Amino acid sequence: MQKRELVNEAIDTLKLNWRDGFTVPKNKLYPFQWNWDSGFTCLGHACFEPQWAMRELTSLFSGQWANGMIPHIIFHSETESTYFPNHDFWQAEVNPGAPPKPKTSGISQPPVHGFILEVLFNKFSDDPNWVAFVKAIFPKVLHSHRYFYTYRDPKSEGLAFLYHPWESGRDNSPIWDESIARIEIDKATLPPYTRKDTQLANQEERPTSDQYDRYVYLLELGKKHQYDGPGIFEESPMLVQDTLINAILIQSNQSLIRIGERLGLDTGELKEWQAQSTSAYREKLWNEDLATFTCYDLRSQAQIEHKEIGGLTALSAEVASADQAKKLNDYLQNLHDRGYYLCPSFDVDSPLFDSKRYWRGPIWPQMNWLIYRGLKAYGFQDTAEIVKNDLLELVSRLGFYEYFEAQKSVAAHLENGYGGGQFSWTSACVLDLLMVDG
Repeated sequence: MQKRELVNEAIDTLKLNWRDGFTVPKNKLYPFQWNWDSGFTCLGHACFEPQWAMRELTSLFSGQWANGMIPHIIFHSETESTYFPNHDFWQAEVNPGAPPKPKTSGISQPPVHGFILEVLFNKFSDDPNWVAFVKAIFPKVLHSHRYFYTYRDPKSEGLAFLYHPWESGRDNSPIWDESIARIEIDKATLPPYTRKDTQLANQEERPTSDQYDRYVYLLELGKKHQYDGPGIFEESPMLVQDTLINAILIQSNQSLIRIGERLGLDTGELKEWQAQSTSAYREKLWNEDLATFTCYDLRSQAQIEHKEIGGLTALSAEVASADQAKKLNDYLQNLHDRGYYLCPSFDVDSPLFDSKRYWRGPIWPQMNWLIYRGLKAYGFQDTAEIVKNDLLELVSRLGFYEYFEAQKSVAAHLENGYGGGQFSWTSACVLDLLMVDG
């Protein structure tokens, strides 16, 4: 497809997935409003229907809990039945701070909304309606950051932990394998459930049944502790300080600081968090032998020594030192030279690499968008253009899919991408790259 065709199809897809106030990632496969999906989707709305971006964020924050958490799913419909786990399985009402309406899940996702809000504010800062909107939603976004520092950083290190792979956005990445392997599953104690995703998408591209049992176990653990209780930190076999969540938190902190200073809002709390988080991230998560940032397993008290996409988001957060950033850039250049599309979601040299199965290897559009901007911030313009053009080439050849094959030799023989087609954040990121960055 040519540029105009890509733009038109991206807009058509976002219109198709619009639900009069919010966007679903993909009809039937993901029929509700997802947390970080909505953030990226706003990038697309801003290119052709800016009011939709306001409505998208307003709708998402209607599900904010009293503790500040933005749930990873907002169930605006209580009758939709093509997704598991639905609101009745989450039972978020076990937490008294969960809103009665809309129904929500009980965990969060990477807090992208701070930096997304800055992108939108920069674009529409001359519009008084947008200035008023940013002022109104600023304290809500700030409160969502406060949730991570209050409930997910009990030792005040400046690094938030996760206890469920779904919180990371990288559901079945090999980086969680060791943690979830600690879970001893007695199927008789698990509540009965029926997956819906494998009925709507290729089973070879989805997490396995064994992984899903562990996801359900951790969901039940969260429910047991009202999703924010200290018992999660004490009991969960999975307790990880994640590269992606913390990089996004740092990136969004900095955006909120800049927005606050422009609007004369108090940023003192943000600056305290930011000073601690940036220092802790650089020192605790960098692995010199692998030359990348790695997650930290609080249960084993050790880094999770794998190269994966989360470590590269230190570029978009601008938390990497100049030397660290150069090593990350060198890694991407090496992958490009070896015949891979950028950026694979997992280490292509690992025996755990799977270029087709969800977060175990494929290319993800929103990650390319993040890393493209990060590389530009560090002056690695050539690599940034490769990251951008690889995504545009994949979408042009294979369609607006959820994720894509990383091996060029394999992708050459494919007729479509992986996961759901007509996908919202793919469309939004492509629109932004084409219409804003040209």
